[in-house]
Amino acid sequence: MKIHAISQVLPQASYQRCHECDTLFSLPAVKSSQSAYCPRCDAKVHHGRDWSLTRLAAMAIAMLLLMPVAFSEPLLRIYLLGTKIDANVFQGIWQMTRQGDPITGAMVLFCAVGAPTTLVAALVYLYFGNILGMNLRPVLLMLDKLKEWVMLDIYLVGIGVASIKVKEYAFMQPGVGLVAFVALVVLSLLTMIHLNVEQLWERFYPQRPARAFNAQLRVCLGCHFTGVPDARGRCPRCHVPLRHRRRQSLQKSWAALIASLMFLLPANLLPISVIYVNGARQEDTILSGIISLASSNIAVAAVVFIASILVPFTKVIVLITLLLSIHFKCERGLRTRILLLRFITWIGRWSMLDLFVIALTMSLVNRDQLLAFTMGPAAFYFGAAVILTILAVEWLDSRLLWDAHESGNARFTD
Repeated sequence: MKIHAISQVLPQASYQRCHECDTLFSLPAVKSSQSAYCPRCDAKVHHGRDWSLTRLAAMAIAMLLLMPVAFSEPLLRIYLLGTKIDANVFQGIWQMTRQGDPITGAMVLFCAVGAPTTLVAALVYLYFGNILGMNLRPVLLMLDKLKEWVMLDIYLVGIGVASIKVKEYAFMQPGVGLVAFVALVVLSLLTMIHLNVEQLWERFYPQRPARAFNAQLRVCLGCHFTGVPDARGRCPRCHVPLRHRRRQSLQKSWAALIASLMFLLPANLLPISVIYVNGARQEDTILSGIISLASSNIAVAAVVFIASILVPFTKVIVLITLLLSIHFKCERGLRTRILLLRFITWIGRWSMLDLFVIALTMSLVNRDQLLAFTMGPAAFYFGAAVILTILAVEWLDSRLLWDAHESGNARFTD
């Protein structure tokens, strides 16, 4: 059951600020299974209770047991001229590093292995740390930010795309690690869907909500608690500095956006992959690779086009529009801009698909075979552009859009 927060003061109501638009409203008493939404921007301000810490820890341990098999055992297997070649997650990352691009390999390593492993370790730490009385604040602060970097589901799609590309040249079959990897993806998705960080904050560090109106109430972007800063200007629950707005939000977002634009140009103009067939060299840019893939499977080519071209450029255009609207204090189309910001926040991670496909293909096809596949110089630029656009969205304080809207209205009404 879902309810919307209302502005009237009700018995046992508490005052709360929205972390997306900074509206101060009165939140009525809600049941543990209910969710509440901001009356102004419709952002979720209270999450209904979900899985317990015990269940989350059980899922984490199950994922931990699956990870060695899913990451090190063969996902795909090809037979080329009687030779069997296996591909797994670690082998693709090692091939990237061995060919002289450890930074791109580190990007794939973090998103496909590092972030999921950190998520599992964090949940296990919370379970045992709670029993041992350890400080859980740093782990809770990290959990909410970590979700968007766990890209096992995107890697699974990358396995499908890589298999379609390679099957044109060699006989291929799934490896024993694929079953474990699919199970790991399912468990990770269920865990992230049911991971309610707000519930964990309330369990480990409960705080009395504000029952009386106070203009000094601020919302913490770390734990989403609404309260008055302590004597050191920190959130009373998570001890993060409690500021009116995120410090240097526009400057950092502009810097990341401009840098991503500089990387997107070589990422789309230079070859992202090089394939050798019987000694003949063929270079593919992102677009030419998609066109080549469309000849065998247009549906998969459409997915790669959306993830590798449409999404990155859409994010850049939307971010430029949002940042300019803040600078010029635009008062129209605010709700559309808010919806666009939420959309690019959700969709941006899918741009990593191309790097995952390259890593898998490199582990399947070696230089010492008649069929060889190597990474082009555009791979680094593309990966850097994707990471920077994700950070640009993360660093943009959405409350600045509402501030600009209000100041623009005030300017025209004076």
